[in-house]
Amino acid sequence: MGWMADETGLEKRAANYVPLTPLSHLNRARDVFPDREAVVYGKIRRSYAEYHARVSRLASALAARGITAGDVVATVIPNLPAQAEAHFGVPACGGVLNTINTRLDPGTVSYIFDHGEAKIVLCDTQFLPMVEAAKAACDGDGPEIIEVPDEDAGFPATGRYTTYEELLAEGDPSAAWHMPDDEWESLALNYTSGTTGRPKGVVYHHRGAYLMTMGTVISWRMQLFPKFLAIVPLFHCNGWNHTWMMPVLGGTVHCCRDVTAEAIYTAIADEGVTHFGGAPIVLNMIVNAPDTARKAFDHQVEVFTAGAPPAPATLQKIEALGFNVTQVYGLTETYGHVTESLWNPDWDARPEDEKPALKARQGVAMPMMEYVTVVDEKNVQVPMDKSAQGEIVMRGNSVMKGYYKNPEATGEAFEGGHFHSGDIAVQHADGHIQIADRAKDIIISGGENVSSVEVEGVLMSHPAVSLCAVVAKPDDKWGEVPCAFVELKSGAQINADEMIAHARAQLAGFKTPKMVVFQELPKTSTGKIQKFELREIAKTL
Repeated sequence: MGWMADETGLEKRAANYVPLTPLSHLNRARDVFPDREAVVYGKIRRSYAEYHARVSRLASALAARGITAGDVVATVIPNLPAQAEAHFGVPACGGVLNTINTRLDPGTVSYIFDHGEAKIVLCDTQFLPMVEAAKAACDGDGPEIIEVPDEDAGFPATGRYTTYEELLAEGDPSAAWHMPDDEWESLALNYTSGTTGRPKGVVYHHRGAYLMTMGTVISWRMQLFPKFLAIVPLFHCNGWNHTWMMPVLGGTVHCCRDVTAEAIYTAIADEGVTHFGGAPIVLNMIVNAPDTARKAFDHQVEVFTAGAPPAPATLQKIEALGFNVTQVYGLTETYGHVTESLWNPDWDARPEDEKPALKARQGVAMPMMEYVTVVDEKNVQVPMDKSAQGEIVMRGNSVMKGYYKNPEATGEAFEGGHFHSGDIAVQHADGHIQIADRAKDIIISGGENVSSVEVEGVLMSHPAVSLCAVVAKPDDKWGEVPCAFVELKSGAQINADEMIAHARAQLAGFKTPKMVVFQELPKTSTGKIQKFELREIAKTL
């Protein structure tokens, strides 16, 4: 053990210390897999050599336009090749990637532009009207718009802006990349509604994303040359980091603009897709697809599902179709999935009707995490008896750096030496976590977080409303949808359709209540609305 006592002269050197970054994966793939398909979309089929060259063009073109280390470049793009290229190209010039939800309203996007201080936004032509409205509402000039047309999908260039291909033409395919000097440098900025109406900026670092890509390979039991269908939006936790991961294995990213059952079946049957991730709504879409949308395939497809606990009945049905589903769990603050429902071979002998319920649990920590567990209000581990409830907390490298420009929220999230998820769960004797409830009234609709506070604020702005409360209503398609309970002012008259229209004018579609119930709200003696009673009512509607 003498070598441990005498470490004089041992230090970090160029030969033994290279900051971890997912950028390294694509650099390696260019050399190891140059001719293998990297990205596929319609008629587009690009090799790793071509992929790397286009990323280099993007990085150098952004640098020439003034993007330097730490500058934010935003994207408002579906899962298309340009979005995949931005995941490498923006950090390759030292920038911080801010992928923005294409479903948001202009007011929220304007706030994100201002708060994140984006210098440039790459915008798909379909979403130009929303982005232009958001830019116009910015406090300053807002970001420069680069248009990303998609002619084959019916969205040709407008001619008002520099196009994405014109931007790439300004770059150098052989340009050197800006690799991080410190693996804790910021890589991405993702906004989440969280538990308030104002989005919070979640900051990722290179190290966390790198380790996510390595841990996922293990948990998903992956081998070389997978064919991955990009269904999880790349604006959600950067698509759970899967696009950063694919070059590790020389895999192919199959882009998917519009997620339909037909598109999924076609990709599997015609392109041989082997892996994809998606919310339970995607599983329901596959299970309930009409015969005209289905195509036969003869290989097993591996699926990660997250966003809401999947119904055991759905798991049972989809696995009979040739899909093997692994339930995972995580948050924007954890780069996506950090737990997996790890199958125990001893369970093979269990009755078939019990297996789906076992797979529906959120599971145990994935390999890149230090731990994930459940604690009580004193930060003490709850009994692992599948009945004692507590909050899911975690520690590991794949936890965010913090909330951008929000030290108070960051401190609260990291209180006690671990990250607090805000999700309530029980823990089984084998360590598997199972969510019991969503804390602070967040509604998970189709994998999207909906803040009840934000929706209530919009409803309260109507002159006829005296009081309101928004809770989750179970929904077969979306998992949960917002349901509003409204007390009207004396003498006021308004119907449910008018109230929904009022909300829709100010909110993104997925945040808009799908049902409005007019009644007196249950309250405590101090006047606090008893939402738990409303949730029970919503279950019966």
